[in-house]
Amino acid sequence: MPNHIHDLGGALEWRARGETLRVEPWGRDSVRVRATPGGALLPDLPGALLDADPATAGTAGTAEISIEGNTATLVNGAITVRLDGNAADASDPQLHPAAGRLTFLNTADGSELLAEEPHHFWWPGPRLYTATGNGYHRLEQRFRAYPGERLYGLGQHTHGLLDQKGAVIDLVQRNAEVSIPFLLSDRGYGLLWNSPAIGRVELAETGTRWVADSARQLDYWVTAGRPADVLRRYADATGHSPMLPDWAAGFWQCKLRYRTQEELLEVAREYRRRDLPLDVIVADFFHWTHLGEWRFDPEEWPDPAAMVAELDRLGVKLMVSVWPSVSPLSENFHELLNQGHLINTEYGPVAHADWPDKGLDAYSAQVAFYDATNPDARAFVWERLRRNYLDLGIKVWWLDACEPELKPGYPANLRYHAGPGLEVGNLYPRENARMIHEGMTAAGESEVVSLNRSSWAGAQRYGAALWSGDIGTDFASLRAQIKAGLNVMVSGIPWWTTDIGGFHGGDPDDPGYREVLVRWFQYGAFCPLFRLHGFRGPEQRLEPAMTGLPNEVWSYGDEAYRILTSYLRLRERLRPYLLRQLAEAAEQGLPPMRPLFVEFPDDPAAWTVDDAFLLGPDLLVAPVTEAGARRREVYLPSGADWTDAWTGAVHPGGSRTAVDAPLDRIPLFLRDGAELPIQQEA
Repeated sequence: MPNHIHDLGGALEWRARGETLRVEPWGRDSVRVRATPGGALLPDLPGALLDADPATAGTAGTAEISIEGNTATLVNGAITVRLDGNAADASDPQLHPAAGRLTFLNTADGSELLAEEPHHFWWPGPRLYTATGNGYHRLEQRFRAYPGERLYGLGQHTHGLLDQKGAVIDLVQRNAEVSIPFLLSDRGYGLLWNSPAIGRVELAETGTRWVADSARQLDYWVTAGRPADVLRRYADATGHSPMLPDWAAGFWQCKLRYRTQEELLEVAREYRRRDLPLDVIVADFFHWTHLGEWRFDPEEWPDPAAMVAELDRLGVKLMVSVWPSVSPLSENFHELLNQGHLINTEYGPVAHADWPDKGLDAYSAQVAFYDATNPDARAFVWERLRRNYLDLGIKVWWLDACEPELKPGYPANLRYHAGPGLEVGNLYPRENARMIHEGMTAAGESEVVSLNRSSWAGAQRYGAALWSGDIGTDFASLRAQIKAGLNVMVSGIPWWTTDIGGFHGGDPDDPGYREVLVRWFQYGAFCPLFRLHGFRGPEQRLEPAMTGLPNEVWSYGDEAYRILTSYLRLRERLRPYLLRQLAEAAEQGLPPMRPLFVEFPDDPAAWTVDDAFLLGPDLLVAPVTEAGARRREVYLPSGADWTDAWTGAVHPGGSRTAVDAPLDRIPLFLRDGAELPIQQEA
């Protein structure tokens, strides 16, 4: 019987039953796996992986490959892959159903990290291709389940889980639901599903299954190591973030919305009159003439150049909201349409959502989206942004609704420059951020920061921050955000924040909401980005004239003001420490905000803590997330001693301790005598 395994000189390939499977080193301690039901792999499909660096990738000549009979192994540093070519008798021409199965092993001790697993003893095997027509397939990849395994990452979700074992997660972009298909396991591996296809991942007790609803090729990447090693390798494979500029680590003031130039300026002036830190202020949506014209409405913003100049004198940067939507009323609509720069459709008109626009009174326009996967479309939009914003001195970008926000959500009807909607739909927010990065870089700007409502793997390399979208304004939402943010950190996006206080509602005069706002603000002071935003007050009809109640630090009464301003100043004192962590994120791929297990992987309890985190290696932050709570229990990881930053009391690691948490205090602990300026000196 012929052997179906081939050594390609640095990669393994298995060809049988019409399938081609290739395993190759792709970064230090890492491998890439691709499989297709056709005869040859497709080399240029959209994905997250950078080209493997020959210096570190274990490229041809550095990986160790051996073939013995119907079994082959590839060793690349800490990871070993075993390919079982045929488990049947070599004299039997009938291939065993398990033939072509991959097992990933720890090179040091031979223990199993992860293994593909057939769904059935006969058919299907670990990979399933179900034709959807025209060379596309519904793709399934199955892996073995392991009792007690814990799984983290997958972007940002509102389900309130840190460990997502047992969950079913849609691989699709939605407001507040961000799909980044990377998992970190407590078994010592990380896995990237290297496909922007719409689908899902099922993390069941009976097995893990990744599904792409319609695509042409399976593609995934696996690395081995302790959590910090996995995160480093993942950053190497998908791109490191740049260094966050100093100003971006300060305080960002925002609300829905400052309607006029004078209203926005007066808020910035008041921060300076009160001698309060302020680095960024935001012009939100409907500042434009029409959606998709990307310029200020002169009736409400009569002299934006003068506004930017005054803000510069105040030491405040202006961030402007940029949407990918294009109204038929926009002066750019027909040119974008005629040049093929809008996302097209399989059926029906080029319209993807209904949205209010100026001049329509009670009606909404049927808007389209520019195609961010098209380099010419990116250049078109950037030219408008350069002319109407950058040339005025505006260099900070808020990329809202960049999922893109479809109404109704029919990705199957979309046709992008990069491919059909089902195959590439999750790619859009990353390519939209790429538009800003390419444009700013071409303009000679070295500090590129965009704040995005959605993201995908690799977006960090374009200076793309993420915030958690339009979320609730209660303690339950705050609790969910802590877990969501930590999973974002594991997913490779080191710049992240929330709308402090939540987005949908919240009355500044309500004592109950004031408590939510204060506790959320305390938490926000220790997030990578520190931004106050929200739509305060009762819900209103979505319209160009809409605005919320006041949302500045002085809007919540005297007691809240005293507490909020104390955390503004604490953030300033901690800024040098935070910037060091952001430098480590840029250089090493380690996130600034970390689940406890990143620093303490040998402490089993550290893998279960989902209500506290580390800011860098030395500061443990334990937010208060219950109404009326003035005390909370904190787990302190084993392997260090912990000093209460407020009282000076020292606690041993591996213990739980209950600490006081009055309204003006968030529990903070310093690792092994670390010195940080938590308390302001008299």
